[in-house]
Amino acid sequence: MHKLPPEAVGVAIAAGVVLFLMLYRSLLRICKPNEILIFTGRRHRTEDGRTVGYRVVFGGRGVKVPYVETVNRMDVSLISVPIAVQGAYSEGGIPLNVHAIANIKVSTDRRYIGNAIERFLGRDRNEIARVAKETLEGHLRGVLATMTPEELNQDRLKFARHLEESAGPDLAKLGLELDVLKIQHVADDGNYLESIGRQRIAEILRTAEVAESDATREAEQAEAGARARGEIAMTNAQAAVQRKQNELRQVKAEVDGDAQSETVRAEAAGQQARAEAELELQKIRGELEQLRLQADVTIPAEIDQQVRELFAAGQAATIAADGEAMAASLAEVSNAWRETGGRAMDMFVLQHLDQIFSDVAEAAKRLKVNEVNLIDGGDGKTIPAYAAAYPATMTALLEQVQKTLGVDIAKAVTGVTTERS
Repeated sequence: MHKLPPEAVGVAIAAGVVLFLMLYRSLLRICKPNEILIFTGRRHRTEDGRTVGYRVVFGGRGVKVPYVETVNRMDVSLISVPIAVQGAYSEGGIPLNVHAIANIKVSTDRRYIGNAIERFLGRDRNEIARVAKETLEGHLRGVLATMTPEELNQDRLKFARHLEESAGPDLAKLGLELDVLKIQHVADDGNYLESIGRQRIAEILRTAEVAESDATREAEQAEAGARARGEIAMTNAQAAVQRKQNELRQVKAEVDGDAQSETVRAEAAGQQARAEAELELQKIRGELEQLRLQADVTIPAEIDQQVRELFAAGQAATIAADGEAMAASLAEVSNAWRETGGRAMDMFVLQHLDQIFSDVAEAAKRLKVNEVNLIDGGDGKTIPAYAAAYPATMTALLEQVQKTLGVDIAKAVTGVTTERS
């Protein structure tokens, strides 16, 4: 037996998968949310035990069995059905004209979907609307016969509810269901409803007039009562105000009396306090005057006396101290004089030599020589003689000091006796 290569096996499998998917796609049917799919060709058992030759898919998807089943679609979206009934007799024999609008659809209830399939499969929506309209108009006439025009005009919800209850079973047999029913207009050719309206309007107007009259009368009575109560309240308020004013005047008089009494007492107390304060002030002034006299006269006198006593004691102590110091100084000088062996004067002069020559030089400064004229005799001695006059002057000065003080300064300084040439 010939064995196929792996590549050929793979290609064959892939081709088989592709063919299967294409076949599945061709047999697959998708159901939209607003429709149902009816697969016919095979027998199926329903939930209530009946055997039918179709199956229904509500939304989702289904796979068609090839060569055995066929697939049909049925739209389950709303169908608007206008209803108009002319001359339908109501209870009491009054003919009425009614205009309404109904919204119906193919039922998706599994109990009734078979009825719709059997009656409307393959028929267009207009046919469904026509059948539903005829059914609803028939039941509309039946419901009108059970209601008076007043009930129909006043309670249209009740009329719509009765119509739904009456037409519901027949619509279920057709596989249809009523979603919404609205009564748009109700009228009659004999103007019965208009008369009822006029009568009702007259009653309403009469009731309104009576109510207005009653309201006006009640308002007038209320106004009169309010006015009377207001006057009474005003009188009571004025009386209360008068009482309060009297009480206020009485309280004010009492307060004024108390205030005057307090004022008199305060003035008396103030005068007494001022007198006591003045007396106390005078006492303080006397004490201050005594203190001032002590500060200005007594204390300065005592202090001056103490100062003079201290000054006298200080002067006495100074004189005594100066005397003691002078005595001690003279004693020291005397002792030093004796210890120098008669040369104390020389020492004193030497110690004050700068002061002596300074005083002599100061005296010589007061001698002014405006002009000196030298006449030379031709022998060249005049200028040298003038220059030699300065040393001779100093020598004469030292001799004069020796005569005055008895101290030979040149000898004391150089140890050589000064001789005049």
